[in-house]
Amino acid sequence: MTTRRPLLLTALAAAAALALPVGSALAQTYPSKLITIVVSFPPGGDTDALARTFAEKLQARVGQPVVVENKTGASGTIGNSFVAKAAPDGHTLLFTPNTFATAPLVLKPGTGATYNPLTDFTPILLAGTQQLFLITHAGSGLNTVKDVVAAAKSGKLTNYASPGSGSPMHILGEMFNRSAGVKLTHVPYRGVAPAIVDLVAGHIPMMYTTLGPVAQYISQGKLVAVAVADPQRSPLAPNVPTLAEAGVKDAEVGAWQGFMGPKGMPADVVRTLNGHLNEILKMPDVIARMNTMALIPAGGEPAALAKINQYHNERYGKVIRETGIMAD
Repeated sequence: MTTRRPLLLTALAAAAALALPVGSALAQTYPSKLITIVVSFPPGGDTDALARTFAEKLQARVGQPVVVENKTGASGTIGNSFVAKAAPDGHTLLFTPNTFATAPLVLKPGTGATYNPLTDFTPILLAGTQQLFLITHAGSGLNTVKDVVAAAKSGKLTNYASPGSGSPMHILGEMFNRSAGVKLTHVPYRGVAPAIVDLVAGHIPMMYTTLGPVAQYISQGKLVAVAVADPQRSPLAPNVPTLAEAGVKDAEVGAWQGFMGPKGMPADVVRTLNGHLNEILKMPDVIARMNTMALIPAGGEPAALAKINQYHNERYGKVIRETGIMAD
């Protein structure tokens, strides 16, 4: 009996190990190798910079290398599609802005959006939210929404700029047109930076953007934050009214940044990642970095990201179809 007892215990332990759910087994060994965070846009932007901040902090917590890989093109859908097809083991992640939810809807047929934002991914964490603003050149005389609407209706104002066709800012521009009863022409730029250069120089009178890239010019008196496209005023610019307060209803468009993984990730791995990322969001230097981007930390359960992703896909998808918005 004494010789058989160790064998029996070993057999029972082996049986118990085999009985563990696959997700539990993966979670016990996760991560077992390098983690790649894919960013579907070029280096240098807010999404890339924040992804690298998270990568550095996550690496210190999990004891495995964490790197950021930029896979750009086709309004972000190349990198997004890459992650959708990756092994769902938690070693390939996507850090993305909310263009993720609408990019497949604004691409021309045949341009290669090969993913469904609602069914092909596993939500992990809503990192933060951003508000969009109507910004004007200080010398334009467009200091209020009333000024903008009056100038548009009189023909003195004929266009607005955004960082690109099919962007959330483009969607906001068309929602503003419809809600305010004006017909301003969209002028798309290839990114936020060149549009802001022209706005500061006075070559264009107004644009829609997040607050971070224009905050310094507002403080210098070169640009004016006319209104925020959100149900509530921004905690970062509390004196700026909402569009609704200024009389333009149903023109609310927000932005977010979040972590996704491939469809089918084990729940235990998602929970592990969500826990680490939530703790990172509490770090003072991470909060400070996000504040410079006018990004308000969010966090919480994966369901928060799933909810906002679905909302943006459905609400803005309706606007895209009704207005015919298309990316270049």
